[in-house]
Amino acid sequence: MKGALISIEGNWGHFKKPETNNNPLTHDFITKTALIGMFGAVLGIERPEMKKVFPRLSEALCYGVQIHSAVKKESWSFKLRYASDLFAKRPVQMEFLKNPRYTIAIGLRDENSADQFNQFIAALEESEARFTPVLGLHNCPANLDLIACGEFKADNGDFKTKSFITEQHKIIKVTVTDNFRIGVDRLPTYQNDDFWNLPDKYVRVFYPSEGREISASGAHHVFSDDSKWVLI
Repeated sequence: MKGALISIEGNWGHFKKPETNNNPLTHDFITKTALIGMFGAVLGIERPEMKKVFPRLSEALCYGVQIHSAVKKESWSFKLRYASDLFAKRPVQMEFLKNPRYTIAIGLRDENSADQFNQFIAALEESEARFTPVLGLHNCPANLDLIACGEFKADNGDFKTKSFITEQHKIIKVTVTDNFRIGVDRLPTYQNDDFWNLPDKYVRVFYPSEGREISASGAHHVFSDDSKWVLI
């Protein structure tokens, strides 16, 4: 399977959990649907056209994430108040990720989407983007860099990885240190043509933060540089 490794980072990020509308909370790291949104930004796909692109790329692409920074969240208010009536509207608190930094693995499962995949990779090679890529919100710009292109080969058995794993995997060993943490999140993997994340397409994952490594057993992929990834 054709694939690539990409570096994505920024000062702030927010990947909204849809069940938290009044005071939005964020997923712990970039979601697959947010990554597909970056495809649209880099390639200059307007929002009406993205309605058709999201379900197609949700099926055509798979992704994995290594989290290099600590998962730090801060809440900020963004709604202004009228000076004449300070209590007329309360500010909405939004949760943000601070200094998110990731290595993203992208695999192409469906060759019917090869053109857009290749265009995206070519744009990263030239450091070009039609629209500004963002980490979930327009006031959270993202820096994208292509690390490597290559192939993913499917494998099964024991492996060591710095990426997330799913609940179908068995954790064999964790190298425990004072600041080692394993996080848990439930991530959307499919968005339909109404920009709706289908509830039955969420996947529960476990992840090591700050570039740590865990040993697990189960289905995974091996990239050309011999790094091991779980792709969803």
